[in-house]
Amino acid sequence: MASDTDTARPERTARRSSFRWLPGSRLGRLIIALNVLGLAILISGALVLNELRRGLVNARIDSLTTQGELIATIMDEYATAGDPEPMMNSALGSQMLQMLANPKTQRARLFDAQGRPVADSDWVADRVQLRVLPPAKRRGETGGLRSELARLRGGPNAKQAHQQLQAEVAHALAGQRWAGMRVGEDGKRVVSVSIPIQRVQAVLGVLTLEANDVDAIIARERAALIPFILIAIAVTLSSSLLLNRLIAQPVRRLARAADSVRLSRARAISLPDLAKRDDELGDLTRSLEDMTDALSERMDAIERFAADVAHEIRNPLTSLRSAVETLDIVNDPAARDRLLSILKNDVQRLDRLVTDISNASRLDAELSRDQPRRIDLERLMFDVVALYQATARPGEVAVRFEPPGGLESPAVMGREGPLSQVFRNLVDNARSFSPPGGEVVLGLAKARGHVIATVADSGPGIPPENLETVFERFYTSRPKGAAFGGNSGLGLSIARQIAQAHGGAIRAANRMLPNGEIGGAMFIVTLPEAKG
Repeated sequence: MASDTDTARPERTARRSSFRWLPGSRLGRLIIALNVLGLAILISGALVLNELRRGLVNARIDSLTTQGELIATIMDEYATAGDPEPMMNSALGSQMLQMLANPKTQRARLFDAQGRPVADSDWVADRVQLRVLPPAKRRGETGGLRSELARLRGGPNAKQAHQQLQAEVAHALAGQRWAGMRVGEDGKRVVSVSIPIQRVQAVLGVLTLEANDVDAIIARERAALIPFILIAIAVTLSSSLLLNRLIAQPVRRLARAADSVRLSRARAISLPDLAKRDDELGDLTRSLEDMTDALSERMDAIERFAADVAHEIRNPLTSLRSAVETLDIVNDPAARDRLLSILKNDVQRLDRLVTDISNASRLDAELSRDQPRRIDLERLMFDVVALYQATARPGEVAVRFEPPGGLESPAVMGREGPLSQVFRNLVDNARSFSPPGGEVVLGLAKARGHVIATVADSGPGIPPENLETVFERFYTSRPKGAAFGGNSGLGLSIARQIAQAHGGAIRAANRMLPNGEIGGAMFIVTLPEAKG
């Protein structure tokens, strides 16, 4: 089942990778896209409206310039005279300005060569300017009326407006056209164009046209920006709610599930709806579920191991207690010697049990502490065999290694200490079943990306019904005449556990002779071959 899941995940990852156009993870891209979208809407709206404002102002300047050039040309033709000293007819120029100007949308003013105002489109005798006065004030409350009268006469911006107008007129009197924005007498921004009225090279006056509807244009532009702002706010709020639903709430659920596991109210995290998600939170949920399932299985294994240890230790302790209680009432020297021999064997059995239990309990820590590296399995097995050959005694079972015939030594990724323990345990088990003068043979080969190591003995073999049982903890089925208490039944279990931790497996089989009889047992270790 785990292999199917592991196979499916790379396929999903490859399928998603074809749609990746932003860096980062899927949720990271979603967060970036949603937040950038709202900002992009606001920025694009502002840029569009800024371009619109700039276009409207430029269009207004072009319109005023066209009108001003037309009026200035007419005035230059009909309101100027004199040779060799030309001059402008101010009265005629004023009349022409009143006829040609369009006071509804703009204001036109005429200045003489000294910069003094000669005519103004607002100086129309028959035009009455209507203004709404503020409501009447009671006695002592004349501040509002005074401020309104001051505004009619010219507010605090009048001085600044007058200075800017003088600078504009002076620029035009120098023979250069001026076009731009400045402050009007009422404090509003106006688009103004000043065109010199020239006859030959002499500047006889300045025509100024200005439009005060710039603030109205900007107000309309700001009103047009409101939909973009509302859309950006809506997108930001939607993205915040979506991210809260997609990320914050699932993370809180994962945290609560982890707390329940930590507080021992549950043995594993189970959130099927989150595990179905095809994103990083789904991967995290599946990983946490797998992790807690593995921890739960390990806790169950520890509980079973503790129960097996208690059962195995209870047997020699019971034997010890019986022997000690009987020793006080036995006077026969031969019987006492037999009881002392039983005590000695039980103590040896307990010592062997405690040693093997300690090794088994430290196995997980040792496997997790060392990092896997490339190991030459042929050299490792040769070193193990050389150790047995160096410490061999006359009459003991011999140990021999048959190296592979290839030029390249098989290599695996693993930890040298635990792997050497696998072969030591298998050799010790094989020697215990082999008769005196027998032989244990180690072999090595490669097949289909795997390295296959074998440990064969010359003993009676294994009953077919026990080919899998021999790997259970504390299982012992010793040949007749074997030393009592010499084996704890943990060696093969530890060897299989180490092999599985390296991605391999161990199985037992019987070695058949040509005549069809069993020639001994064989343990086959399969490990993945190191690549490269």
